[in-house]
Amino acid sequence: MSHPKSLPDWNNLTILHKGTLPPRANFHIFDTESDALSYDLSKARVYPLSGTTTTTTTPWKFHLSQNPFEGPKGFQDPKFDISTWDDIPVPSMWQLNGYGKGPQYTNVNFPIPVDPPNAPLVDNETGHYVRKFVLPETFRNSQQQFRLRFEGVDSAFHVWVNGKEVGYHQGSRNPAEFDITGVLDRKGENTVAVKVYQYCDGTYIEDQDQWRMSGIFRDVNLLAFPSQSRVEDLFIQTRLDKDYTDADLIVRVKVTGSTEVKATLYGPDKKSTVVSGSKPVEDDGGYVRFSFPVKDPEKWTAESPTLYHLVISLDDSSCYISQRVGFRQVEMKDGLLKVNGRRIVLKGANRHEHHPKFGRAVPYEFMKQDLLLMKKHNINAIRTSHQPSDPRLYDLADELGFWVMDEADLECHGFESICDAALSPEDRKLPFRERQLVTRAKAAKWTSDNPDWEEAYVDRAVQLVRRDQLHPSVIMWSLGNEAFYGRNHVAMYNWIKWYDDSRPVHYEADIYAETMDMYSRMYPPVEEMIDFANDKSKEKPLILCEYVHAMGNGPGNIKEYVDTFYKYDTLQGGFVWEWANHGLLKKDDETGDEFYAYGGDFGDVPNDGNFVMDGVLFSDHTPNPGLIEYKKAIEPVKVVSHAAQRVTIVNRYDFITLDHLEASYVILDEGRPTSEKGVIDISQGVKPGETVELTVLEKPLSSDFLSGEGTVQITFRQREETASLAAGHEIAFAEYTIAPAPPANVVPDSSTSKLIVKETPTLITIESATATWTFSPIRGEILSFKKKGTEFLATSPTVTFYRAQTDNDFPQDGANWKSQLLHLATSRTRSSTWGATDENVFVAQVKQRFAPPVLSWSIDMDITYKFTAAGRVSISVEGVPQGENLPRTLPRIGLAFELPKAWAGSSSKDDAKSRRAVTWYGRGPGESYSDKKLSQRLGEYSVSSVDELWTDYEFPQEGGNRTDTRWVRFAHSDTGEEITARFLEKGEERALFDFSASHYRVPDVDAAKHPHELRRKKTDTVVVRLDAAHHGLGSGSCGPRTRDEYALLTAPFEFEVELS
Repeated sequence: MSHPKSLPDWNNLTILHKGTLPPRANFHIFDTESDALSYDLSKARVYPLSGTTTTTTTPWKFHLSQNPFEGPKGFQDPKFDISTWDDIPVPSMWQLNGYGKGPQYTNVNFPIPVDPPNAPLVDNETGHYVRKFVLPETFRNSQQQFRLRFEGVDSAFHVWVNGKEVGYHQGSRNPAEFDITGVLDRKGENTVAVKVYQYCDGTYIEDQDQWRMSGIFRDVNLLAFPSQSRVEDLFIQTRLDKDYTDADLIVRVKVTGSTEVKATLYGPDKKSTVVSGSKPVEDDGGYVRFSFPVKDPEKWTAESPTLYHLVISLDDSSCYISQRVGFRQVEMKDGLLKVNGRRIVLKGANRHEHHPKFGRAVPYEFMKQDLLLMKKHNINAIRTSHQPSDPRLYDLADELGFWVMDEADLECHGFESICDAALSPEDRKLPFRERQLVTRAKAAKWTSDNPDWEEAYVDRAVQLVRRDQLHPSVIMWSLGNEAFYGRNHVAMYNWIKWYDDSRPVHYEADIYAETMDMYSRMYPPVEEMIDFANDKSKEKPLILCEYVHAMGNGPGNIKEYVDTFYKYDTLQGGFVWEWANHGLLKKDDETGDEFYAYGGDFGDVPNDGNFVMDGVLFSDHTPNPGLIEYKKAIEPVKVVSHAAQRVTIVNRYDFITLDHLEASYVILDEGRPTSEKGVIDISQGVKPGETVELTVLEKPLSSDFLSGEGTVQITFRQREETASLAAGHEIAFAEYTIAPAPPANVVPDSSTSKLIVKETPTLITIESATATWTFSPIRGEILSFKKKGTEFLATSPTVTFYRAQTDNDFPQDGANWKSQLLHLATSRTRSSTWGATDENVFVAQVKQRFAPPVLSWSIDMDITYKFTAAGRVSISVEGVPQGENLPRTLPRIGLAFELPKAWAGSSSKDDAKSRRAVTWYGRGPGESYSDKKLSQRLGEYSVSSVDELWTDYEFPQEGGNRTDTRWVRFAHSDTGEEITARFLEKGEERALFDFSASHYRVPDVDAAKHPHELRRKKTDTVVVRLDAAHHGLGSGSCGPRTRDEYALLTAPFEFEVELS
């Protein structure tokens, strides 16, 4: 006796599938042509086996065992008693239904001991599924072939029907189809039993950055095909002539049986016949080939997704297949990626399949809303990272208009960790890029450059291409992600080019583009991209398959990347990493608070923490500030120059004119809309890449029209409703200044106003007619500021420099801040002097030293407090950093203090006094930073509650900042008293500044790991920051740190704040 008795299929590299039908294009059989043209699957020969208990279906029953060997024996027998088994929804992941060890998140590392191709024998959770059903009447015709199709099962499975094994499949995100005609009971009850393995040998090449979860996570359907003559597969290409005008429609149909095949192409209206023809089946393997010339069809693009409709039918059976057809041609030409002869720019997003409750079992409507949201935010391309998506996504992409990089289910990143840990001391001394090349060359030997794995690799390409080849939205194939580069990728490329020569192939790890049709990079600095563009030896374009890593508060400096795409032809865009956070909704075990969990929150070890929270959507798939900024950066209309009455715009679409847009303008005076507004005429026929001058104002504004800073805001909106955008939807906006800011307008103190000063050994009280201040010369701080008896301060304004770290800070500038102990540094007063300059002004001068423990660096500061009889106090600060081990940058430079609870406003909409708790003139309404601000317009904004200013990132961090502020005003909810803060330059000019107001102190934000933990630390007081300068964000969590032009480099500084 031995165990196991034989090598399990799921541990056998020579067995990828057993009993499966050949991979094919994704289509369905309909009984009539009109049904086929409806694309309504409820009218197709499809019997859904997915779902939970309904009036017409019975549930899937489920049992989990720790491994494949200790589960219920004989469960596949229809007579096996499953009455005590649980119901489980299908599709779903069993870990999210309370089974097993729970979800596990790792980015790079394998979750199992590394011993390819061997998967664990004992710790390999195994799900046992049973589903019973009776065929509907329409399926009981004997002249039918029945197919059982699984769209996605993680990671491998065996399947039985009525106790008979029908096959095995691995490849989690690839479909499997079995002919079960011979084992199906057409009249009685049928039993489908499925045994799903958490791990198999394929696990080693499914090591994507994602939650590790298992189960039948996509649809399961029973399909009825004609038994005598039927379509087995369908292949479509469209080829355009040299002028990209006329087309050839190439159709190849694989048929079983001797029959005649008819192909009819209908126009976009599904009524007018464009071309039609019939042919008998050829002896050549049962193929029928058509080549239809089509005169000047409307072309499909992501901007104009015009679809025709092809119907395939057989003359001896009621068998109709419909397929959307988009006439477009993709090619590598003139060293560029071109569609229909034109260079395109990919303004894309990496989209993983994820739902906060269901994991990879994503409902259709949820997926559709994702794509609609992309369209609303100017995204034109999707990378299906890092595996083929739900097949229904491609139908949506065809209809709505997206360029799709369709990616194979292939990644083995974990081998890099092994090889990097094994580097020699000499190799460890190499520069990072050189060291990485050495590591990845060794890592490739495990599977990617190992001939034993060639069939497994090529299978992933075959499954991808044969399923999705019909879709015009798919403009390129991708061979997977972070699997290094080896012979097996070359084999994948060669098979794809043999089968489908109409699309280019992408793979980032072929860094020299030896085989692939383009160069690809992840997270390069802008300067590296420019160097590439200027390198004339490069004969292929560059695509950024991942860039502007959107983890937490960020990304910064998106604009600089997008500008290079339009400056250099060989830089053809990229895909933001990534579309959405992958948090899973969970309840705190102690408090019951709901939160979005990340790695480690399920006790999963090893894990990669919150690195799974790196999208431009929150986990509930609502936009976070990063998406708003991304929309602005990639908007298809840009103002390139302006004068007082005119602007010049450029059309950044790739194919369409601006005729679908309408433009309007409004003039702002000190951030407030004026009566000067109207419609702007856009010239007809503005082609892609063209510029045009628009008239904004027919005549100049009168000299007295503006009282202060004048701003023109222009908005471009969708003129008419489309499948993805509502009429009036904002596509782009622009703003520019036409009148400068006025002087600070400091009102001279009235000659009758006098200050009353009272001194004790430790306190100084200064009184004006409207304000009273208490100042401590020992601390060098204002302890109290009352305006008409209303206290403004809960804590003293102090000069501070730290901020709670962002995800993008941690590995870059933030690491330097922590190593230099900036977070522990405090200010200490060294001396103070004071006195009245006259009866209207009292001045206190303080010398302070800001320094950390342990180290010797410091920032020496001279602080001047100036109290006036007009009820104003100004705080002027001059700082000089000095000493050894200074931080390279500072997070911020400014004042921090707290206001009493009554200044926080109210969330109650019925409380009139709370409607303007905070009002400001600057960028808004959302948060903004020096390198993430262009999406936020200038204007006067207000909130009724301080809570509205906070951005609740799912991993707590710095947030809620507003930059380019002119002034900010705080209002007391009871007395109505107001305090206004502004920064002054040279005591006269208004200076721009940053501010934030929240209920969270920096150390509490820094320490919290989840929002509900932070909320326990929420203060009644209002934590205020007024910053003369604030460090940018960058994308350093996985990319370049904050660019120097946005970085707050450590250097001498000075600023002046006035509170009145």
